Amino acid sequence: MFKGGIVNRFIMIPKTGLRILSILLFLMTDLVYAQNQVNFEIEDESANPLIGANIIIKGTTTGVITDTFGKARLENIPDEEIIFEISFIGYQKRQIILHFPEDDNKIIEIQLEEGEKLEEIIIEATRSSRNIDDIPTRIETITGEELGEKAAMNSSNIGMLLKETTGVQMQQTSLSSGNLSIRIQGLDGRYTQLLKDGFPLYGGFAGGLSIMQIPPLDLKQVELIKGSNSTLFGGGAIAGLVNLVSITPEVDPELNIMFNQTSALGTTGNVFYAQNYGKTGLTIYAAASNQVPFDPDNDGFSNIPKARTFNLNPTFYYYFDSESLLILGINSSIDHRIGGDMEVIVGNESDLHTFTEKNSSERYTTRLLYRNNKENHTITARNSISYFDRKLTIPDYNFYGNQLSSFSEFLYSLQDNEKSDWQFGINYYFEKFTENDADNYPLRNYEYNTLGAFIQNTTDVSARFTFEEGLRTDYDFDYGTFVLPRISVLYKANRNLTARIGGALGYKLPTIFTEDAEKRYYKNIDPIYADNMKPEKSIGGNFDINYKASFMDKMTFSVNQMFFLTQLKNGLVLRMDDTRMRYYFENADGNILSSGFETNLKLTYDDFKFYANYAFINTELQYDNIFNQKPLTPKHNAGFVVMYEPEEKWSIGYELYYTSSQFDEMYHKKPDYWIMGFMVMRYFKKLSVFINFENFTNVIQSDFEPLVLPPTNNPDFPDIWAPTDGFIFNGGFKIDFF
Repeated sequence: MFKGGIVNRFIMIPKTGLRILSILLFLMTDLVYAQNQVNFEIEDESANPLIGANIIIKGTTTGVITDTFGKARLENIPDEEIIFEISFIGYQKRQIILHFPEDDNKIIEIQLEEGEKLEEIIIEATRSSRNIDDIPTRIETITGEELGEKAAMNSSNIGMLLKETTGVQMQQTSLSSGNLSIRIQGLDGRYTQLLKDGFPLYGGFAGGLSIMQIPPLDLKQVELIKGSNSTLFGGGAIAGLVNLVSITPEVDPELNIMFNQTSALGTTGNVFYAQNYGKTGLTIYAAASNQVPFDPDNDGFSNIPKARTFNLNPTFYYYFDSESLLILGINSSIDHRIGGDMEVIVGNESDLHTFTEKNSSERYTTRLLYRNNKENHTITARNSISYFDRKLTIPDYNFYGNQLSSFSEFLYSLQDNEKSDWQFGINYYFEKFTENDADNYPLRNYEYNTLGAFIQNTTDVSARFTFEEGLRTDYDFDYGTFVLPRISVLYKANRNLTARIGGALGYKLPTIFTEDAEKRYYKNIDPIYADNMKPEKSIGGNFDINYKASFMDKMTFSVNQMFFLTQLKNGLVLRMDDTRMRYYFENADGNILSSGFETNLKLTYDDFKFYANYAFINTELQYDNIFNQKPLTPKHNAGFVVMYEPEEKWSIGYELYYTSSQFDEMYHKKPDYWIMGFMVMRYFKKLSVFINFENFTNVIQSDFEPLVLPPTNNPDFPDIWAPTDGFIFNGGFKIDFF
């Protein structure tokens, strides 16, 4: 019936209407035939295709994006003069005028000139002047706004900077002291080298409590290298290294004051000042932190210890001329903390309430650097002297000692042409630990003297390939000679797609300062003697692929896929001698094999940013017939972050992190868990205010099992595998006076 109605209407159209309809159809057909098309091929100045370049008809939203060959086709273009805009992030925008139908179906070849770089990050850990995109070594950085946001989340120490990095685990070793160690790719904290401006200041005994005592406000960037980087910094960086780079003074003065208060009654104040006066420069950083004992699960024991920490770091710069620079810096830290039974902490000690863990430590370090930078070569001499003193006390036991260490290095850097640079260096590392308390007998004193020489070359062998080869030879007075080769290769398929592969050998001199010993307060642990102990040795490598692209000048996308493998032999294992009731170290009769991969994804659109990461870490203990996953090492970790950051106005972020099941030291399986966080920062002209809700779903280990086992006056503490402090929010402000 309905169809018949339509037919009848068409039949009733008069002849005049048919003529008009025919003319309209003819005109529409003519318009269709008037549509044009044009082909674009977009390259950079080296004739490499630009993937994801934007081609837009000016004044409209009509456009296309170049494919993997830098090509694109735009169709349905009307007969008229058209202005096209061609753009790509990091390149100067181009305009081109075409006339249609004359230019119909043409192939337009365009080369874009490189413009001002969005962010050029010079990596100091490599001792060269190359930026991060041109280094064969895979390096991750925390800079700029991200560094400021992490400092706002926790301004008392650098733990927050590192724990949300893919493949990095901040392992808490003590409930009472809160001590943390950095685990990279499933390997214990002693295999990660922690540097400050290229100085190794936190090794051996000095590594204790270090994460808790390094504040972040005076840092310009944090550099993280995963895997052995033996050539420049010695064999100790088996799992990787973290280099904390300080802010340097500029002509414009900088004065910042930051205040942070937590719901757990932790208070931190920071002051940073920097200025270049011409021939001289000065930076001063001071911080004070006060924490009351905090017992969120009401079990009578502190989950955050009572603590007071003071930091003062002045650094003086003298510029002889435009080529020569002298830097003298002093880092100092005084820390007192007490955790354990809340009754004892507040002064109500009794027969049933006796346990506390007290830690008093002082850390003093000098840093001296001279650099002479000529046109194609640089001479650098540096020295640091570090003194660390710590006294650890529990009922009926004291562990008290100090470490004196020194690092000296002479480095000659040569850029023999625009494509190749060399590093030649020698260094000397001294470390002496002295135990001062007779509660530990025999004493665990030791002294290490290590001489090293190294050479490294980085060469652009072509527009696509860059090779980096290094060789280091160390001689230790107790353990002999170590030869450490290293190689890395960077492949640039095009501006968007790169790949890196590298590998190296490493070693670690044995000391009693391990996570297992820290958990036992170093009580009843025998000394290590060079004649019956071998150094730990490693071989490892990683491979990664990185892809990035931009779309329509508003969206960017990048993904990095990395694979790693590290084999460790002669690993230190803490054993128990039941007959003597004492612990001792020996070398494992097999290997520790850590393997896995990391995935990092970043997507931005206008003021929105989305980050996702995943790490698969398989660390297998291949000794004592164990062949199991290393305890306290979850195989799966994932993170998701969404940020809204309109420029210089707001930073609003939501975080979600997943940790898979894992095993404790007794190989009891622990459940997986999720943690969420939310942060808001508001920026004004000279003031920024912030509030951060960390772990607002209140995930805490004591919801799964007790954190303290009876008796109260002599408690046992299970392994820590989940958050111990639960939900804490903090807020504060930062004032920039200049």
